[in-house]
Amino acid sequence: MKILVMSDTHGEINSVVQHIKNIEKFSMLLHLGDYIEDAEKIKQLLNIPAVIIRGNGDFQRADYNYDEILEINGKRIFLTHGHRYNVKYGITNLYYRALELSADVVLFGHTHIPIVERVADMLIMNPGSPTYPRGFNRKSTIGILDIGSDVEGKLVEVK
Repeated sequence: MKILVMSDTHGEINSVVQHIKNIEKFSMLLHLGDYIEDAEKIKQLLNIPAVIIRGNGDFQRADYNYDEILEINGKRIFLTHGHRYNVKYGITNLYYRALELSADVVLFGHTHIPIVERVADMLIMNPGSPTYPRGFNRKSTIGILDIGSDVEGKLVEVK
């Protein structure tokens, strides 16, 4: 199952959606916050189901959760925007919360800096931001989560 993972779109999605349509067909969208309105629009434009969580920029959207736990193909996935775990200062708090939740995968945003790493048996991914990238390379990115018997995560540059 191929899942599109996005975060921190901040109101700029038209060119990103067009690029995504040219990549491949996804089974689902996981949007990790900042901006919920973008996620709802992307879900409609791509015509796929979505799980959407709120970020620090979505503070007026109490109808969405800050964290979610999903189970897909037997894998436990922890979704969060990350700001409540101080991810701008490292992923230690996030990692230990994921251990408490028995997560196989942790997806987070907030920093706008893409990463994919494995810590023990846990996959940790931040898809970065397709519209306002930060970090050394400042590349606009999204994530792809491929869940089969194993879980693989990769980053894809957009634009």
